[in-house]
Amino acid sequence: MADLFFFGTLRHLPLLELVLGRSGDALRAQPAKLPGHGVYQVVGQPFPAIEERNGAMADGVLVQDLSQGDLDRLNFYEGGFGYALKPVSVGLEDGRTAPAEVYFPEPGLWQTAEYWDLEAWVANWGALSLRAAEEVMAYYGRMSAEEVARCFPSVRRRAAAWLAGQARPGDGVHDLTKDVIVHRHNRAHLNFFAMEEMDLQYRRFDGSMSPVMNRSSAMAGHAAVLLPYDPVRDQVLLVEQFRAPPFIMGDAHPWMWEPVAGVIDPGETAEETAIREAVEEAGVTVRHLETVAQGYPSSGALAEYIHIFIGISDLSDVNGGGGVAGEGEDIRSRILSYDELMDGIDAQTYQDMPLVTAALWLSRHRERLRNGAV
Repeated sequence: MADLFFFGTLRHLPLLELVLGRSGDALRAQPAKLPGHGVYQVVGQPFPAIEERNGAMADGVLVQDLSQGDLDRLNFYEGGFGYALKPVSVGLEDGRTAPAEVYFPEPGLWQTAEYWDLEAWVANWGALSLRAAEEVMAYYGRMSAEEVARCFPSVRRRAAAWLAGQARPGDGVHDLTKDVIVHRHNRAHLNFFAMEEMDLQYRRFDGSMSPVMNRSSAMAGHAAVLLPYDPVRDQVLLVEQFRAPPFIMGDAHPWMWEPVAGVIDPGETAEETAIREAVEEAGVTVRHLETVAQGYPSSGALAEYIHIFIGISDLSDVNGGGGVAGEGEDIRSRILSYDELMDGIDAQTYQDMPLVTAALWLSRHRERLRNGAV
């Protein structure tokens, strides 16, 4: 049996319960402090790190009598992020001290900043972390901690997308607690994207329940799409890049002309993503965003919710772009006139449906945008 001191996100008992796979009522947990140490926010990340600092005091929780199975689950959850257990002595509320172990990061792994606030973290990141941990722990015993850690940015994006979906209003007609019954939920595959499947029933229009059906979905999260448009020159900018899914499907033309696009990171708005991607992929500075549409591009197969924008830009001032090499992007861009764009739409040249959607919206609003630009 082992006694562990938790100083960071696992101090949040709902998260600890999820990782351990058992209720907090069965845990021997009590408040504790670790002198000579502080808990500090990791720069650019939604979690803290612990560091030795004179005069500091790390608040936490001591959980005793953890089994080897508990440790295996904890090591899976923490093990892919450069943490290792080290022995310490913690102080208890009654004045006694107790031996424990703590997950310390590798020296120099993280850059830290201000003191970490657990309550602020729970308010801003608690729900997302619970959803992400649910996906991570579904692969316990199936993947290594290092393999899951490499996928964690996309896991976090999907968690944010799931929370955003939960926050959208229902249709006012269906009660999902009664009108959809999930018999089995299997997280079948995890990588940059994930694949999930369910055995489920849904309520049919005649009021009866459907037979139990097996359905799968590619899980891609949320994305922002932006078509740069210069109303003064009446030009748009398209980007071209290789797309693996059309190639995997056997398409003879997997290099696609598209608008700028990118996945939305947690804590980032769709608008911020669109503006950032315009710079990264095309070297375009967006002056103003026009909202085109938001929704699912292929609701029968793909769990991706996209936000489409027209980005009002000066296309005489394009500087940089080409994508992020570390993300495997190799992108070139092309500026063409509005008429050339619409000729391609009419000729069905373009295979990217968000581009078609943005172009058709532009055809309805082009006169307004041009009048506003002069």
